Amino acid sequence: MAPAQSDLCRPSTGRTSIKQQESGWSRSLFAFRVLLCSLVIISLVLYKFCDFAFLPRPICRLSRLWLAGPCNGLAGSLSPCINSTTCPQWTALHPTKHRGLSEDLDVAYSSEDFKQRAIQVLGEAVRVPTESYDDNGPVGEDSRWDTFAELHRVLEASFPRVYESLNVTKVNTYGLVFHWQGSSTAKPYILAAHQDVVPVEGQTVKDWRHDPYSGYYDGTWIWGRGTCDDKSDLIQQLLAIDSLLKQDFSPARTLVLSYGFDEESKGTEGAGHLARYLEETYGRDSFALLLDEGGHYTDMGGIVFAAPSTSEKGYLDVEITLSTLGGHSSLPPSHTSIGLLSRFIAAVEDNPHQASLPRTGTPFATTQCLAAYSPLYPDDLRRLARQAVTNDAALKVLQERLLASDPLYKAMLGTTQAVDLVEGGVKVNALPERASAVINHRIAEHSSVGELQQHMIGLLTPLAAKYDLALVAFGSNVTYGSAGRVVLSDFLRTALEPSPVTPTEYGPWALLQGSIKATFESSPTRNSSKVVVIPSLSIGNTDTRFYWNLTKHIFRFSPSFDTDSFNGAHTINEAFRTDSLNEGVRFYTKFILNMDESDLL
Repeated sequence: MAPAQSDLCRPSTGRTSIKQQESGWSRSLFAFRVLLCSLVIISLVLYKFCDFAFLPRPICRLSRLWLAGPCNGLAGSLSPCINSTTCPQWTALHPTKHRGLSEDLDVAYSSEDFKQRAIQVLGEAVRVPTESYDDNGPVGEDSRWDTFAELHRVLEASFPRVYESLNVTKVNTYGLVFHWQGSSTAKPYILAAHQDVVPVEGQTVKDWRHDPYSGYYDGTWIWGRGTCDDKSDLIQQLLAIDSLLKQDFSPARTLVLSYGFDEESKGTEGAGHLARYLEETYGRDSFALLLDEGGHYTDMGGIVFAAPSTSEKGYLDVEITLSTLGGHSSLPPSHTSIGLLSRFIAAVEDNPHQASLPRTGTPFATTQCLAAYSPLYPDDLRRLARQAVTNDAALKVLQERLLASDPLYKAMLGTTQAVDLVEGGVKVNALPERASAVINHRIAEHSSVGELQQHMIGLLTPLAAKYDLALVAFGSNVTYGSAGRVVLSDFLRTALEPSPVTPTEYGPWALLQGSIKATFESSPTRNSSKVVVIPSLSIGNTDTRFYWNLTKHIFRFSPSFDTDSFNGAHTINEAFRTDSLNEGVRFYTKFILNMDESDLL
């Protein structure tokens, strides 16, 4: 498989006679092809260096029009059929060894019978309220986990062929591992999803159009908690495997399914145990890749952008606890513990973390892809993005413009902080002896837990000294004081470094790109080659945070459009567009077949 390129520049493989070669027509045709290919190459070079001072604007405009015009007329942006040096694209990868099987299943997935089966099994899974809570106790001690046993019964009844053909292991009672043994020694790979859902708040049930655990199908949408996050992915994967088994497919490369059950809370009972089991069973760095939930498809001016996440931000909840002497409120000090705490909170909020757009980071790669291919991208930002590849001044201006354009960029380019919890005082006439606040941080890809902790220490040490407070930060004494004590700590001990960044060179990334594009090309409803696959950064965290030791190729991607979700996840009226179910199964089938016959890994 190779990067997309114009057919004009590919060498001809057909045989011609000497007589034909010597004909004037053949020589003219050959010369024309050389000229046309040269124009494409020259235009690509001009496009890459466009807007630098030494290139006149008219030449830039001509190169853009030349590259965009022949394919789709999108002046300013490249067509998906043109490969970009700043956002490499790989061609659609259709199964070859299993071509007949793939085509037969494409037909089957387009049938009404298959659609109804997909709706039925997803609805049955949604009707089981597999809620996970932040305060869940360990499995075996907290009865709220017991609902997952019912989901397992539903899955086994819905997919008896899968349970009979694959080796199924339960880890920590409710974690599911399906092992589909291959015939070769090629590295296995993992498809992941999670069984749990965010709890439905009781007071919001009346606001749902349909009961949140009804799994109701209205002809367009299937309603209920978990339809979008993440039971649709889980069911689509099982439907793909069941369909392959029905066609007597036997894999050459081993496939492992790993389904956690507390992704929406701590993840430690589910994926935490699953990761240890998989590492003990298969070994460290023993998998070719892992694919879990994540980015979606988005339509931008007729071009479909698929955005698998190749990294995740880090995480740290910092608790600030301030302790002072108590007493009667009729004889108050100048500042109570609550008053002092407010000053520490204000200092944190008045000094936000600085954003950064390093060229080696995922947000920069995403920006380059959007600038190259999105017809909706502002032309002035497009020019800045191209210049920013080599020009530091342009990079700085681009960062400032992006931050001003959308609040999302603040979250993408820097560490964010949010004061989410605060408490203090027990009685109106008693001085508070203790007050605390918890600040949630999502750590930038280019930063670290340690850097964030040092930022907090450097910021708050002068304040502690000013009010004669002892400062204890993350287990170490920093300053001494006689008026009280302030403690900085890792609330609930959930610190998480930013994830390793998945490589996006040839190999697993190219296979994922090719599978996504092949899914669109083979779909009777989508039937499009105008697809661009770009890396993205996830500002939240998934179960993949537990799997870092298993592979360096971790992708987070859900094969559906952002518009296939009625109202998003984690809120009222969660619903999934049913037409997307079949297309998701089509993707997982293509991906499995391509993984099975690929020499890229």
